[in-house]
This record gives sequence, structure tokens and C-alpha cells, in this order.
Amino acid sequence: QVQLVESGGGLVQAGGSLSLSCAASGNIGSINGMGWYRQAPGKQRELVAVITREGTTNYADSVKGRFTISRDNAKNTVYLQMNSLKPEETAVYYCHANIRTPIQYYYRDYWGQGTQVTVSS
Repeated sequence: QVQLVESGGGLVQAGGSLSLSCAASGNIGSINGMGWYRQAPGKQRELVAVITREGTTNYADSVKGRFTISRDNAKNTVYLQMNSLKPEETAVYYCHANIRTPIQYYYRDYWGQGTQVTVSS
């Protein structure tokens, strides 16, 4: 079994910073992309940032210049540093990873449980 465990969510004032982390564990063969998504109440889940195994990153336009995604392949962990946070970015932030187990010949999507980020005005 594979699981993603997230941490780092919480309450922060507008303009403040927060750092999220997500560690994948279990029967992992290899991990391709990892990333962060968020879902605000009543809204669709949206991509925030993704990073390849080689370190190539892509960000939603709305977070470019403020958020930084990184990963530690040895620890199977992905991070999201969020700076200059805005109230409209209040959401549940979900970790995502594309993972293949040793017995699988394909990669599948795994999701974390989500961590609440609340940005106050």
C-alpha cells in the first residue's frame, strides 16, 4: 500500500508564509510527478504546482513568484513554500503523486488527505 502524509497547514495572516510537506511511503517502486492541488469551499480542485522527478517545475499563473515547489527524492517528499499568501487562497491543499509499485507495470495517481490552509484578512 502507498500513502501520502501531509503536514504544515494552518492559519496565517494575509501576506504571511506557510510551508507544506508531503511524504510518500509504502510499497513504492518509483515516483514520477509530484505536486500540490487546492480546493476552496464550493470550488473545483485546481493545480497549484507540480514537479518532475528531475526537478522541472510548473506553477499556476496565480502563484508564480510567490510559491516554490521542491522535492527530496531520497525521502519521497515534496514541499511547497508559500509566501505572500492571499485570503482567496484559503483552501484544503492536497498532495498528489504519480507512483508505480514494484508489482505494477503502470503509474497511478495517489492523493493525500489534504491539509487546511486558512489565510485571514
